This record gives sequence, structure tokens and C-alpha cells, in this order.
Amino acid sequence: MLQRSLNRLSSGSAITQPSDDAGGLAVSMKLTATIKRTAAVNTNIQNAQSFLQTQDGALATVSKVLDRMSELKVLSEDVTKNAADKGNYNTEFEQLQKQLSALADETFNGVSLFKTGGDSLSVATTESGSGSVSVEQPDLEATVTTNLLDGGVSLGHSSLDLDTIKTAIESVATLRAKNGAASNRLSFASDMLTVNKANLEAANSRIIDVDVAEESTQLAKYNVLVQAGSSMLQQANSSTQVALKLLG
Repeated sequence: MLQRSLNRLSSGSAITQPSDDAGGLAVSMKLTATIKRTAAVNTNIQNAQSFLQTQDGALATVSKVLDRMSELKVLSEDVTKNAADKGNYNTEFEQLQKQLSALADETFNGVSLFKTGGDSLSVATTESGSGSVSVEQPDLEATVTTNLLDGGVSLGHSSLDLDTIKTAIESVATLRAKNGAASNRLSFASDMLTVNKANLEAANSRIIDVDVAEESTQLAKYNVLVQAGSSMLQQANSSTQVALKLLG
């Protein structure tokens, strides 16, 4: 018993061998596995949050580009501007079209932020896999329309009006709202996982972690018993030696 107390205190574990608490060991193994899965799910959620933040950054840039496009469209309609002036505006407009096309091809760790036709990523929010959040990969090219992309129509083309750009701006705003909603939900899911993990660890600790105060008391008790037994044995041996001397 003294050795067992020493083993528990030195290892910090109340179960140093299966025979100490066979049932508790089985429960602890299941809890440990659940704790690790919970931590892994939370890591995945944090990575999904990073994906959404990167996507929102791209959408914010798209919005700025579209704002400038709408400004150029209005400036190009100034009756005091000659053909050369309007050509200069169109030069910038074409560069912005190239930038929109480049933004549509942006990726995060090789995963596309936007996809032609649209798609979504399913992010698990529980370690059991019973819950998930859908992270959209919207079709950015369809959102901003072909006219505004690289190779589209020029600034002065009849098929390009201000309403087209305004509609694109509104559509991008909607995509950012959806992005924020998904990010918000993932934050709450992450908070719940953190709470679950802490409580699972507490439950597991009550099974496998040694109670230092109680075990120290037991150690002192067994130590006294061992020392007392050794002392009595020594005295018994001494008594035998005295009796032998007397007989001699």
C-alpha cells in the first residue's frame, strides 16, 4: 500500500494499473478520446473562420473596386470631357476589370474562395458530427456580371450602365452579410466546444487524477505502519539474541 501511494503521487494519476479502477479506466479512455475530437473540431472551426475572413477581405476589395468603377462611369459621362479624357478613364476601368477577374480566382490554402456556379463547404460544429455550418463559395463572376470582368465591355459601351454596377455592389453587400452570419455562428459553436472540452476534462480529472491531499495522508499512514513494523521486528530479533546469550 505504501508503494502504491508512492506510485500515485509520483505519477499524479489515481490509476497506475488497470486493477486500481477497471471501470474508471474504461470511462476515462472514452472521455479522453472525446476531448481530443472536441479539440480537433474546434481547430477546424478556427480554420474555417480564417477562410471566411480571407473571403470577406476579398469581397471588401471587390466592393472598393466596384465603387471606383461606378465613379469612373459617372465621370465619363461628363459632357465637358473630350474623347481623350474618356479614353483615360476607360484605361483605368479596364485595369479594374482585370483586378475583379483576379479576385474571383483567389484561394485559401489551395481552396477556392469563389467558384463558378457556386458551391459550399460543410464545417462540423460538434465532435459527434451531428451539427454543421455551410460556408459558401459564391460565384463572384456571376455576381459582378461578365460586363465588369476582364474582357468585358468598355466604359462607354451602350450595354454598360450605372445600374449594372450598382446591382453588383448590392449583390456583393449581400455576400458579405452571408459571410458575417456564417462567421458569427461558427464563433458561437467554438464557444460551446470550449465549454464542453473544459467540462469533459474536469470529469476525466475526477477519475484519473490523484487527490494529493488524501493520498499524502495515506502515504504518511502507511509510512508510519512500515516504520513501526520494522521497529517491532528489530526488537523481536534483539529479544531472541538476548535469550540466546542467557542460554549460552
